[in-house]
Amino acid sequence: MGPSQNLNYLEMVTHSGPVVAAVLALLVAASLGSWTIIFRKLLQLRRAREQSSRFLETFWRSKRLDQIYKVADELPLSPIAQVFRAGYVELSKVTQSQPQADASMHDQLSGFENVERALGRAANAELTTLEASIPFLGTTAAAAPFVGLFGTVWGIMGAFRDIYQVGNANLATVARPISEALIATAVGLFAAVPALVAYNAFNSRIRVLENEMRNFSADFLNIIKRHIFKKAA
Repeated sequence: MGPSQNLNYLEMVTHSGPVVAAVLALLVAASLGSWTIIFRKLLQLRRAREQSSRFLETFWRSKRLDQIYKVADELPLSPIAQVFRAGYVELSKVTQSQPQADASMHDQLSGFENVERALGRAANAELTTLEASIPFLGTTAAAAPFVGLFGTVWGIMGAFRDIYQVGNANLATVARPISEALIATAVGLFAAVPALVAYNAFNSRIRVLENEMRNFSADFLNIIKRHIFKKAA
């Protein structure tokens, strides 16, 4: 049996030293965690996008805020719908406590600012939800190659130690331990590359949703300002 047939990579992994084995186990766990997050985020962001499109279509077609609120209540994964719900609830409190016929200019401005703050808080909360678990992908993308490199360096150190003890440094002696050591780098790259691609893609999609939330908040505030808080006492 030739030397090339003896390079069984599964056997190399199972018979690697404790440090390299720990590195490989950490990288495999990070990779599994990354792929779990990737599939979950793909589904979450796709639904958020679809439901947000449905909500915006309803918002600009409908003339009544209470009807829009009912639709928003049926779209829990839309960040824009949830921002609207927060603003609508605060607007309802303001209009109930400050009837427009009796409200002064100061009261109107105060109510307008309350709605603005509610929209801002809701947007920040939705952004936090969208960004949940994304830092793990960034950490995996940045750290996995170095963790794998550490395993490789450690394995090469052990390989050269064994070669020194044997006193024979021909290709057949060097190939197997060096191959064992390089597996850690390969696994590190396998964990890092998908995490990096997903991290950048998800951040791009989240920034789009964030801008849509900010733009919607500005439009909603303008509508409130024009049609509700437009008369001074």
